Amino acid sequence: MTDEKPPMSQTPLSWMPVVVMVVIAIVDVVVGPGVGLLPLVAVGPAFAGLVGGWRRTAVIGVLALLLCVGLGLYNGLFAERRGYGAMASVAGVTGVGIAAAVMRSRREAELASMRSIAEVAQRVLLRPVPLNAGAFQVAVSYTSVVAEARIGGDLYEVVASPHGVRVIVGDVQGKGLAAVETAAVVLGAFREAAYDERDLAGVGERVERSVARELEGERFVTAVLAEIDVGRDLTLLNYGHPPPVLVRCDGSVDFPEPPSYALPLGLTAHGTEGPDPFGVRFEPGEQLLLYTDGVTEARDEDGRFYPLGERTHLLNEPDTHRALDALREDLVRHVGGPPGDDAAMLLLRHHRHGDGNPPPSGG
Repeated sequence: MTDEKPPMSQTPLSWMPVVVMVVIAIVDVVVGPGVGLLPLVAVGPAFAGLVGGWRRTAVIGVLALLLCVGLGLYNGLFAERRGYGAMASVAGVTGVGIAAAVMRSRREAELASMRSIAEVAQRVLLRPVPLNAGAFQVAVSYTSVVAEARIGGDLYEVVASPHGVRVIVGDVQGKGLAAVETAAVVLGAFREAAYDERDLAGVGERVERSVARELEGERFVTAVLAEIDVGRDLTLLNYGHPPPVLVRCDGSVDFPEPPSYALPLGLTAHGTEGPDPFGVRFEPGEQLLLYTDGVTEARDEDGRFYPLGERTHLLNEPDTHRALDALREDLVRHVGGPPGDDAAMLLLRHHRHGDGNPPPSGG
């Protein structure tokens, strides 16, 4: 078992045990043996066990024992039991501190292993989308509400299939591992169907069947599926999900909504029909932003929702990824911190005559 070098943020804390013992020694010398400060030297190894590794704690303990011996001889405390009692106290606290440091190191190793597994799961489940898909530039942003997490209940994927560029953005009901498992089912079904099915409705039906087989009870997934190809309109399939944002060449903004909303994926047991695909004009120079409700339902300190339609001018940045980063940073500023829900955004920019410039802003 090895001690790791403490991070820079912990360096001041790592010196605290030594500082505490030096202060106690100075005060003890100044006030004399009558005050009885010698047992307080045990504070040093006790604190070391909280902030350092077991080896460092043992070293601090040895220094504390030597300090006890020195102060005890200086104050003549070994002529009575006070000096020996202080040394026993320091030795006992040092032993407890070493045990605490060992247990903490093991927990930190387990946490590091879990984080490593989470990173692998992220790469498998939410693998990087292509920077370019056909005539489109692509960028994604994902913020998990769970502290230290890199993955949650939101999902996205871009597939450049023989039938066009196909995209999905979805939001799984619930949180935790169950939501991650459901997201894996949806993405696995979509990736397979996006290559095989000739039309977007067929892709949606395949995903719906897979989700219906796996989900139990009232669990569901809202999602938007999109199909885009050069020379054809954008086709959308909406399963109870917030409508995407279309930023036009003149800077105007559309939220294309379906003729009628369908139930989310996984609720076919209610006997309702799935959504009907509908077409939307999507021309070179325009941008399509798909997102989850963690974006539009993000509130500021006054309870106001994030005004996504008013902030699309931030997407005028020439670089697609920087444009989406600017929007995400604005969302964080609006909330005053991380959003209260998972927030995913996927931006597709339609090249204008082969370049990657954004459309001109209208405001």
